[in-house]
Amino acid sequence: MRSHLWVSLVLVGACVNPDAPAPGGDSSEFVFTVPAGSTMNGIGARLVDEGLAPSEFKWKWYLRSADGTCLKAGDFSLRRDMSMAEVRETVCGAPLANDEPFTVVEGWRIRDIDAALVAKGWIEAGDFTRAATEMGVDAPFDLPAEATSYEGYLYPDTYMVSPPPRFTPDMLIERQLDGFNTRFAEPRSAAFDGGRSLQDIVVMASMLEREEPTDSNRARVAGILWKRIDNQWHLGVDATSRYELDEWNDRRAFLVKLRDPADVYNTRLRPGMPPTPIGNPSITALEAALAPEDSEFWYYLHDADGVWHGGRNAAEHEANRRRYNVY
Repeated sequence: MRSHLWVSLVLVGACVNPDAPAPGGDSSEFVFTVPAGSTMNGIGARLVDEGLAPSEFKWKWYLRSADGTCLKAGDFSLRRDMSMAEVRETVCGAPLANDEPFTVVEGWRIRDIDAALVAKGWIEAGDFTRAATEMGVDAPFDLPAEATSYEGYLYPDTYMVSPPPRFTPDMLIERQLDGFNTRFAEPRSAAFDGGRSLQDIVVMASMLEREEPTDSNRARVAGILWKRIDNQWHLGVDATSRYELDEWNDRRAFLVKLRDPADVYNTRLRPGMPPTPIGNPSITALEAALAPEDSEFWYYLHDADGVWHGGRNAAEHEANRRRYNVY
């Protein structure tokens, strides 16, 4: 009986050709990650799942005559038409280069993120914008039905990102949506039951991000803006008129927008909230929008030094404008 088993194992071993390409495998490259502490035998099941080895048994049989101690942790570029010998040789070689930091600045719009990625040479112009508007990445939270893109939900932070050729816009979008969920949506989910909607909070936060540079003032400004909304006042947030500009600081184009009643983002001339967020807000702006501060003020401005001044009525506001030469 033992001799029969030995003969069977010899026959199976003879059928294991480590140099034979995987049947039906494609030649496109993808990233295979080997976690720290992994063993060559231990990654066998994942190799089978990924179509990189015919079976766990054949992989382990092959390793009986090949060095498995050379396995390294890290990311490796593999193809499904590789032979087992090629797979082993690759995961024993140098891992792919480490991820690089990419910073998404608080308040940046989708188009600003796109431009920054283009400047790094990581994408063609419009690739990130297209991915963020086609919305092909599943969000880990209930994205509001009113959301027409991921604008407002792409959490600004510094991300360690795999550079090209592995980088894709969807990879960054997924990380940003996870960041929004982890930092805000999940821990604050109960706040949206019966209160203001998540979309309204995000739109408000995006305005606060651009309207009020000082974190400690944002809850007070949020209280003023929500009070205007609740009393059917025009918001009068000039930053909204910059949202569709190619360059945020293009003053000439901004002044044209500021006088355009047809611009749906003009909150001086049109009532209510802007139709979408005007950028991607930070956690401080999101928290301020969610927990506004009541005050006696209905108006506010910043002087030349950026100091905030509130007005309880139109007369006080006009006096502040004259006093601080703000027009």
